[in-house]
Amino acid sequence: MNKLSKTLLGFVLLILLFVFSCQKKINKNQDTILEGKATVYVDESILPIVEDEQAVFETEYNAKLNLVSKSESEVINDLFNDSARIVILTRTLSAKELKAYKSKKIVPRITPFATDAIAFIRSKATNDTLIALQEVIDFVHGKAVPNIKGLVFDNANSSIARYISEISGIPVNSQKNVFSFKTNKEVLKYVSKNNGMIGIIGMNWIFQPSLELQETVDSLNVLAVKGVKESEYIFPSQDNLAQGKYPLARHLYIVNCQGYSGLGMGFASFLTGERGQRIILKSGLVPERIPSRKIVIRNTIIKDKN
Repeated sequence: MNKLSKTLLGFVLLILLFVFSCQKKINKNQDTILEGKATVYVDESILPIVEDEQAVFETEYNAKLNLVSKSESEVINDLFNDSARIVILTRTLSAKELKAYKSKKIVPRITPFATDAIAFIRSKATNDTLIALQEVIDFVHGKAVPNIKGLVFDNANSSIARYISEISGIPVNSQKNVFSFKTNKEVLKYVSKNNGMIGIIGMNWIFQPSLELQETVDSLNVLAVKGVKESEYIFPSQDNLAQGKYPLARHLYIVNCQGYSGLGMGFASFLTGERGQRIILKSGLVPERIPSRKIVIRNTIIKDKN
């Protein structure tokens, strides 16, 4: 082999090595904004609405989202252990958490997309459909409350348990007659069969149940809640949430820490876009922005020929 041939061969090998390196780098990020695969960690208490959004997103784009539902505490731990890069929560990140990401030179993209609520439920075998938030707080503190035999949470580490702990001023998971399972589904089934027990769950599990849970949900009452120092009992309806009347409302956020233009950015844009917000509206939750309505005005009226 002459000197020129060796030079050409070396040049070709160099180009192939460069192409291979670039391809390897591209494969490392297996997703773009609207294509590829990504894993999304979801607070289990809001799983139904995220599943609805996922189903439509995947039909419209060449994308596949793997949803992993866990308690809020577990999702946060996975986020800061770098096991999760895209998460959906019922709260934004704290100043301390943002500072931790700043030290990694990553700026989380935090996007609110809906308003949800925590709902109290009770078996229909009990006629009472009202509950005062102060009564719940008193019960957590160990006081006797005639119409509450026990409180049932989805998970000891859930966003719901955290929320009630914050307003009560003490951790709920170590109190007498306060129980927790692993999922909202288990809470629904347990409360439906046990009179006097109050379940505390994500609203979406009640207003948009799966076929599997429909019969269970039909045997339950969603309670109207009177806030602390309030005089009116408010039902967790979409209108009351939108008007800010219901005392246990909470915002939903998608937190994207991918660090590149991937499906985290694409899914966040979908959630806050026209289609994603319509799905929120239809689910009974309150969208971050009310979707527009198209009104067609006709200059002439077509009369019925009959």
